Amino acid sequence: MKDRRATVLILLLLVVAFVLLAARCFYLQRYKKDYCRQILLKRQLRVSELPRRGVILDRCGRVLGASNKIQIVFAEPRLVKDVKETASRLASILNMPAHEICRTILESRNPGFVKIKSGISAGQRQEVGNSRIRGVGVQSDWQRYYPMGDLACHVVGFTSRDNRGLGGVELKLEQKLCGSAGENIFFADASRRPIGLKGYENLCSDGTNVVLTIDAVIQQFARRELLEQYNSYDAESTTAIVMEPQTGAVLALVSLPDFEPSNSGAADANSLRNRALTDTFEPGSILKPIIAAIALDTKAISLDETIFCENGSYSGRGFGRISEYGDHRFGELTVRGIIAQSSNIGMAKIGQKTGREGLFSGLRLFGFGHKTGIDLPGEAVGLLRPADKWTGYSVTRIPFGQEISVTAIQLARAFCVLANGGRAVEPYVVKATADNKDKVLSYRRPLSDGGFIVRPEVAHWMVTEAMTAVVREGTGRRASLEDWEVFGKTGTANIARSDGKGYEEDCYVASFVGGAPADSPQVVVLVSIYKPNVALGKGYTGGIVAAPVAKKIIAKTLRYLKVPGRINR
Repeated sequence: MKDRRATVLILLLLVVAFVLLAARCFYLQRYKKDYCRQILLKRQLRVSELPRRGVILDRCGRVLGASNKIQIVFAEPRLVKDVKETASRLASILNMPAHEICRTILESRNPGFVKIKSGISAGQRQEVGNSRIRGVGVQSDWQRYYPMGDLACHVVGFTSRDNRGLGGVELKLEQKLCGSAGENIFFADASRRPIGLKGYENLCSDGTNVVLTIDAVIQQFARRELLEQYNSYDAESTTAIVMEPQTGAVLALVSLPDFEPSNSGAADANSLRNRALTDTFEPGSILKPIIAAIALDTKAISLDETIFCENGSYSGRGFGRISEYGDHRFGELTVRGIIAQSSNIGMAKIGQKTGREGLFSGLRLFGFGHKTGIDLPGEAVGLLRPADKWTGYSVTRIPFGQEISVTAIQLARAFCVLANGGRAVEPYVVKATADNKDKVLSYRRPLSDGGFIVRPEVAHWMVTEAMTAVVREGTGRRASLEDWEVFGKTGTANIARSDGKGYEEDCYVASFVGGAPADSPQVVVLVSIYKPNVALGKGYTGGIVAAPVAKKIIAKTLRYLKVPGRINR
């Protein structure tokens, strides 16, 4: 009897408990659902899983930019009850001043996360974990590094502290390189420490790897030779570009001054500029082969035509007076002789024969006055005024590189057109992209259906006859090589004043652009040196300052590429 009563009592108690529990659940769900939701959320901890940023490689697979996994100590400010005590305990572990930790936590605009220190050691990680400081934790992060330092900094670019691309390929391909973060959801205790994985909100996806056309060895050749001349002539800045004329692939691109991409925040703003793309200048005589090719292609002049160069002084109504550099006095010259001797008067007369419309259309076809479209940020357009804005001065000055501004990459592309038999060329630096399993996602193929800018016979003659004469017997003799026939053109341009009124005194841009072998060009090299110091008394012209640098870059590049010389061909 007693057992039956006990059983009934237990059953009644269970029923009452069940009813009370059901009533409590109903109450919470009906009237306290928002409160319950907040409690559940507090028992969940969302931890971001950061993706690895894509690797940047040169064309031979050498690493130019990559990411290392590091550990960081972070705080959740809203959970830190005593900031001073927290800072004091962390200071001894992290070897940081306590006041710095305090300031970091107090000034954080994100109540859920603030980074205290990156790159802690394994021992520090364990100490932080064992200390069980409320609102403080450790998580993984990625740190960008550049194994080759400043070698290709303007092409590769750099990132911010939170791994966002800020320059070069890092910026241009940010969406591909960055990947997408994942988010893991953990069950958490009252102190918001994870006690078990609940699930995934998003899966982490690493960034795409990028293969460049840049060759680190050729880049080193170009930078070393350019840096030596840059220092020797106390120049303000310099640029060098090495390109494959048949494909438009950029094998090297150097801009000085440069910077250390791992410490870009400490760099001077001027050194961050990729001057090969951003800086414009009047090209001077380096433009003459392009103008002559346009005139020959439109049949405004012929190869066997001779032009009287007025014995050094040419003037007339509507275009003023034109003289030769260095007070040269030329009489009758062929087109070849005008290019080889770099006659301003000869080029002015070629400009008059071609006319403003012919010159303007030809220069546009060669790519001046608009961007090349190279896959790097910050490219400038340059200046090529519409033909209806030209005067008699324009028609006679533009042919020897005045009244027009260009970028180094525009000039290099234009000479690649000539070296490519007159066919259009598009410069580029990104060769391919691939995932982490080396599966190719995209591959840049050279422009194959580009039309002819000038007739092949015109381009061939300009390279093998006129521009080889520049190197053999003209202003570019310092670029001559024994093993290969070099073609090229020098340029020495005055620098225009910023107010547009005349030119700066004793300020020049010394340039040389050329390549080799002339009968089958494998590389085109441009060297441009801005404001070599005239006071040094060592010279300032393109033939003296820029041509020797280009010569060394061409020679080293052709040997590296195993291009046969004259004897072995």
